[in-house]
Amino acid sequence: MIDAIRLYARFVGASIRSQMQYRASFIMLAIGHFLGTGVEFLALWAVFDRFGSLQGWTLAEIALFYGIISVAFASAESVARGFDIFGDLVRSGDFDRFMLRPRSTALQVAGHQVQLMRIGRLSQGLIVLLWATTALGVRWTAPRVVLLIASVLGGTCLFVGLFVLQATMAFWTTETLEIWNTVTYGGVETAQFPISIYRPWFRGIFTFVVPLAAVTYFPALPILGRADVLGSPVWFQWAAPLIGVAFLVAALQVWRIGVRHYHSTGS
Repeated sequence: MIDAIRLYARFVGASIRSQMQYRASFIMLAIGHFLGTGVEFLALWAVFDRFGSLQGWTLAEIALFYGIISVAFASAESVARGFDIFGDLVRSGDFDRFMLRPRSTALQVAGHQVQLMRIGRLSQGLIVLLWATTALGVRWTAPRVVLLIASVLGGTCLFVGLFVLQATMAFWTTETLEIWNTVTYGGVETAQFPISIYRPWFRGIFTFVVPLAAVTYFPALPILGRADVLGSPVWFQWAAPLIGVAFLVAALQVWRIGVRHYHSTGS
């Protein structure tokens, strides 16, 4: 495990050094991501300034959901970018080189490309999250702080798992299918709001199929001191972020199946 972490750290270091060769480009891209996502939250603020609340949820409470999912997604995009562009490795036959190395293929793909410019989205999400934690007036006990951190980490694992599943499909489809963006990027938009506001069939998808509610809605309830209108038990709300970790573990098992079915381009 330690050896794998060291190897991944070297991959990250090499990727960062290559990106910093063009510092002006990196800075502009990071600022662009910061401003682009910042406009999204300004639009959200405008809606709440006009209507006041959303089915009893205030702007500060929605900002907590927004901050958690934004930080989690930005972190996942940074560390799992290699899976997002995996179709290129399959089409070019470059994945053959990964297969020949005595290291985990998943680790190599994850470290193939690390997008440092995602720091723009990460920074914007952190600012919103910090604002929400101060504006809510929540009594921040140690368990609540731990639950908040676990929610972000669980969300990161869940999105990495989605990127892994997206890449795995390329073993059969050659290209990564754009339909996955409805789950990843669409999932970000969905999880910015409490899952309870959606229709039952839609809630079911993002609770039992793509469990984004497990890393945002359910852990946010004990943090906010709210009762769940959907009737989930309190113990489940505290344990829910672990579902994100379990999702990543399951996705990696599916990845192994895909690797066993990989056929080289022959080029």
